[in-house]
Amino acid sequence: MPQLNPNPWFFIMLISWMTYSMIIQPKILSFLSTNQVSSKAPTIPNTKPWTWPWT
Repeated sequence: MPQLNPNPWFFIMLISWMTYSMIIQPKILSFLSTNQVSSKAPTIPNTKPWTWPWT
């Protein structure tokens, strides 16, 4: 069964993951901006319970 022979497919998978992790991933991560750390305390929203008209 040729699909059980890992010889060509393992090499293709290894090269694909190396390309992704070494070349593509750093380029993509450079576009993402992370949230800046803020020293402000988080605000808790003032919520009110919903009044149902039929109760």
